[in-house]
Amino acid sequence: MLQKSLSKKLLTNVLSVYFLLTFLVTCGQVVTEYINTKNYIQNELTMLQKTFSRSLTRAIWELNTKQTVTTAEGLLAIPMIEGIIVRDDSGEIISQLGRSLDIHELYSQQLVQEEVIIEDTPTGLFGYTFPLIFEFSGRATQVGDVTLFSSREVVLSRIMLSIYFLLGNAVVKTTFLIILFLIAFRRLLTEPLTDLTEQIESFELNDDIDGQRIDIGTTERNELKIMEEAFNKLIDKVGDYRNQLDETQKELLISNEKLDQHNLQLEQEVARKTSNLSQAMMDLQQQKYELEKQKLTLTEEIDLRRQTEQELLTKQKELERYLDELNMAQERLVGSEKMAALGGLVAGITHDINTPVGIGVTATSFLQERLEQIEAAYKDKTLSPKALEEFINDAKQSTSLLTTNLDRASELVASFKQIAVDQASEAVRNINLKQYLAEVIRSLHPKLKKTKHAINVECPEDLQLNLPAGAISQIFTNLIMNSLIHGFDGIEQGEINIEIKNDNDDVVIHYKDNGRGVSQTQLEKLFDPFFTTKRDQGGSGLGTHITLNLVKQTLNGEIEVSSEEGKGLSYMIRFPKTLQQPSNMFD
Repeated sequence: MLQKSLSKKLLTNVLSVYFLLTFLVTCGQVVTEYINTKNYIQNELTMLQKTFSRSLTRAIWELNTKQTVTTAEGLLAIPMIEGIIVRDDSGEIISQLGRSLDIHELYSQQLVQEEVIIEDTPTGLFGYTFPLIFEFSGRATQVGDVTLFSSREVVLSRIMLSIYFLLGNAVVKTTFLIILFLIAFRRLLTEPLTDLTEQIESFELNDDIDGQRIDIGTTERNELKIMEEAFNKLIDKVGDYRNQLDETQKELLISNEKLDQHNLQLEQEVARKTSNLSQAMMDLQQQKYELEKQKLTLTEEIDLRRQTEQELLTKQKELERYLDELNMAQERLVGSEKMAALGGLVAGITHDINTPVGIGVTATSFLQERLEQIEAAYKDKTLSPKALEEFINDAKQSTSLLTTNLDRASELVASFKQIAVDQASEAVRNINLKQYLAEVIRSLHPKLKKTKHAINVECPEDLQLNLPAGAISQIFTNLIMNSLIHGFDGIEQGEINIEIKNDNDDVVIHYKDNGRGVSQTQLEKLFDPFFTTKRDQGGSGLGTHITLNLVKQTLNGEIEVSSEEGKGLSYMIRFPKTLQQPSNMFD
């Protein structure tokens, strides 16, 4: 007899966990319902301000105490309001009705200047205080304040029906689940286990072992069905082992008979092989004749191939000469492209320098004019301290303006000088990538300031590179100009995001714009020389091709591109931080 039923223990554990979860969920629902209802009442108190504040404000302004008390009594008649306190501009209580708190403990004698929410108090009250502002002739005057109180009992009275419903729902579901679990455990666990145990206990090892298979009477594949199948497999294996033993004895007798037959066949095979050996010698003689014939044919083919090879070598030399000419032409085109970009840079920088220089000339002219005025006053002996002080102030402002704009022009010239030298040279030097990229973007300012496009750069402050700076300048210039010319064509306000990361000895650049993008067909040809979508507008088609060669050949790196039409264009560029000697990008 079982002392402890596994099914009862499992049922007890499951139901205990369910009771606990049901209790916690019900409590959570009650608390949530309480909080939601309280917040709803708080919101209703706030809405009442908009309804009654105007009438209360006018009544207090007109010193109509009777009207004020009547309005307060009307508010108290609202079921959710437990109490109300109305004060005048001196902080004195005009009307205090229903349940309330000591208003002087909350706010002393001062009026509240803005809306205040009173949280739960030990007495169960909570509320809302708002100022009464009277506007007259465009002026706002605070004439008092009003405090509305509600209570925990109001909230509970509103949610009591919901609490009863939640408790009833929990009791019904719990009762139903207990009955359901009892039936399920009895049908699915207790009865099948009892049946399985009785069949196993009645098992006997005899000749009719197949008749000892058990069956729990279910087709569902569960743990009990697996136990049934395992026990039946064990019975099958015992029967198989008995049958195998009988078969092994029979096979042993047959093997002895076959061994005698094999000995006889072996003698016959030796005689046959001797005859076949003579035939094989004759076949070898025939094959030797065929090989000599094939050798002669092969010699003729070798001579023909040598002649063809000589012709191919001649063609190869011609192709190498054509390739050298093509590389020279390509170098000239790339040089022209660089000079064109440098020319555009010069034009833009010249325009930017004109502005600070023009301001400097204006400031100098003004200072010269004031100097002549002060000199004339000095010679005429009409120079007053006030005029001298005004001249000094004007001189300070002019020199400050002159210094600021000359510094700006100097920065532009220095930036242009470094970028221009780098683009025309492949010398290796040490650069701070973030600062250098800022100089490149500054050099493109004449192009960018005509648009509303934005460039966002995310780069480590201390990222140092030792490589040809001109390649870096040319790469970013090409990418940004391609976005401005091609990507943002027809787009008023585009965005370029440049994210630069350290990756051990490499630097990884993610460049992305939100422009028009390109089709899959155009993407496959993007790095081809002379491919452009602006051929009719003067595009050379060499920008991305030069970028590819700069990354792969000059910087020993790699570049990947992805795009979808209408979703912009993305580049991933990786190259080492240090490069001792640049490679020729057309080697």
